[in-house]
Amino acid sequence: MKCAGLRILGCILALSCLLVVPVMADGGTGKGPADRYWGQWRGPLGNGIGPDANPPLEWSESKNIRWKIALPGKGHSTPIIWGDRVYVSAAAPFGDTVEPVATHSPGAHDYVAPTQRYKFMVLAINRADGRIVWERTLREELPHEGSHSTGSLASNSPVTDGEHIFAFFGSRGLYCLDMDGEVRWETDLGDMETLHAHGEGSSPALHGDTLIVNWDHEGQSFVIAFDKSTGKQRWKVDRDEVSSWSTPLVVVHEGKSQVIISATKRVRSYDLATGDVIWECAGLSSNVVASPVAAEGMVYVGSSYDFQAMLAIRLDGAKGDITGTEHVAWTLDQLTPYVPSPLLYGQMLYFIRHNQAMLSCLDTKTGEVRAGPFRLGGIRNVFASPVGASDRIYITDRSGSTLVLSHETTPEMLALNRLDDAFSASPALVDSELYLRGDRYLYCIAE
Repeated sequence: MKCAGLRILGCILALSCLLVVPVMADGGTGKGPADRYWGQWRGPLGNGIGPDANPPLEWSESKNIRWKIALPGKGHSTPIIWGDRVYVSAAAPFGDTVEPVATHSPGAHDYVAPTQRYKFMVLAINRADGRIVWERTLREELPHEGSHSTGSLASNSPVTDGEHIFAFFGSRGLYCLDMDGEVRWETDLGDMETLHAHGEGSSPALHGDTLIVNWDHEGQSFVIAFDKSTGKQRWKVDRDEVSSWSTPLVVVHEGKSQVIISATKRVRSYDLATGDVIWECAGLSSNVVASPVAAEGMVYVGSSYDFQAMLAIRLDGAKGDITGTEHVAWTLDQLTPYVPSPLLYGQMLYFIRHNQAMLSCLDTKTGEVRAGPFRLGGIRNVFASPVGASDRIYITDRSGSTLVLSHETTPEMLALNRLDDAFSASPALVDSELYLRGDRYLYCIAE
């Protein structure tokens, strides 16, 4: 089925004058710590949902802030939560300034060249009071490339299984730490050269005892798998791809674990055990940022750089090149996501046109419009991926505002909350808490 577009309902949300079974970070699928905690950047199910979370509806700088702490450096990575701690990565400048490093990418725009050395760090923070339990500097260096003016040098989110913390800084290395911050193993995968020096951002994925890293850039791209305990390479497969920023998603379907990666030329599925390609499908634009989501035997991918595209892929029987076949259940060509990844909540797929603050909602099975598109009053440019819990949707923008909507056929605005920071990192939800990582501060929001 082809959805040629989305009908405009003309609904403007306002305040005051503004009127498949994806797997958890440790490979679990039953109720337990892997379901409760936010161990990876899109949460325990990999789809942006906190299944048992019930965070506040309203907050401000003077309301429902359990604690707020200054961070040592900028980063757009999402905090991860396990047990009584929050873990966050950061890149902190230090020392004297130096002459700017020239970009390796002719034609780069809004490029910020590095002029200082940076400490690439991981911090463990007490959930109860915001106290820093430990901090570990993993590397100090002058980056070989800078990043886009809206980016950061710590945009790859860590992942944990409750026994290890895997911190990935792209060109600055991959590190396995224990829960007390001691480095167990590390590896250097080389230097990335991203398109137009836009920076790095793909996060590692973890399933069972296998850690997966996607390395798409302007050189030889590849996907690589490691034994999580030892750091030993299990397999490495070259990819015919250019720069992308999406994070791999591991899905178990018909008893087989597959690694799904969105990119410019192809969405590909790799056998987790061997690295062999199971299926592939063309149809996305270049500069893919949004990551896949999946449930009930379906995978959803989207992009919108040079053209707009979203694909719903049916996994049953998918093998080889499935472009244009019945395995593509439906497609969409308007208002598809670019930076924020979709939110998969029950039978509804939410996604945002980030620079227009337009929210759309489709039926996951048919691709038919369930609601929207809505122009979100009080929200502007959105980089953070939306999250959901307790039949609510949380959308945070780069100006410090978070819009809370009801999760229903026609979403209603429940609250518009403002903080004194800028937010590009995706929120994290656990228990009765919402964690927002800003350019300057980390907030724990709780009643």
